[in-house]
Amino acid sequence: KKILPAVDDNHWRLTYYNNVNASVLFLPLIAYFEGDILMESASGQLQSSTFWSAMAVAGFFGFSIGIVTVLQIKATSPLTHNISGTAKAAVQSMMAFYIWGNEPTLMGVLGIFTVLGGSLLYTYVKMNESKMLSSTPAPPPPAATKPVEGGTETTDNAEKA
Repeated sequence: KKILPAVDDNHWRLTYYNNVNASVLFLPLIAYFEGDILMESASGQLQSSTFWSAMAVAGFFGFSIGIVTVLQIKATSPLTHNISGTAKAAVQSMMAFYIWGNEPTLMGVLGIFTVLGGSLLYTYVKMNESKMLSSTPAPPPPAATKPVEGGTETTDNAEKA
C-alpha cells in the first residue's frame, strides 16, 4: 500500500511490475546458485515437454496467487494478509502430519497452535472492531446556525426573543 502512489494507485500495474521484477531478478540468482544443476540437465530435463508443462502450471498458479494477494490486501490490510498466510501455513503443517506421516515434535505442535491461536485472537478482535464500527450510529449532521446581534450563533428562534 505504501508503493501504490508510485504507480498511480493502480493495483494491477503494481502486480505487473512485481511479476516482471521477479522474473528478471530470479534468472541471475538461479544461474549463480543452480548453475551446475542447469548444465547437467540441459540436455535432458530442460528439453522435456513434461518439465515445461509443469513449469507453466506452476507459473500460472504463482501468478494467480499474486492476483489473490493484491485483492486480499485491497479488501483488508497487509497485516491481515500476512496473518492469514501464516495461519494457512500452520494448517498445511498440521495436514503434513496426517498425509505424509511426518513425526510431530513438541515444539512444532506448540508453534502450530501458537500461530493458530494468535490468528484466532486477531480475527476475534477484528470482528469485534467491525461490529462496533457498524453498530455505532453516525453523528447527526450539524444544525444550521444563524448569526444574532451579540456575535453568537443560535439555532433556536426562541432564544432570540
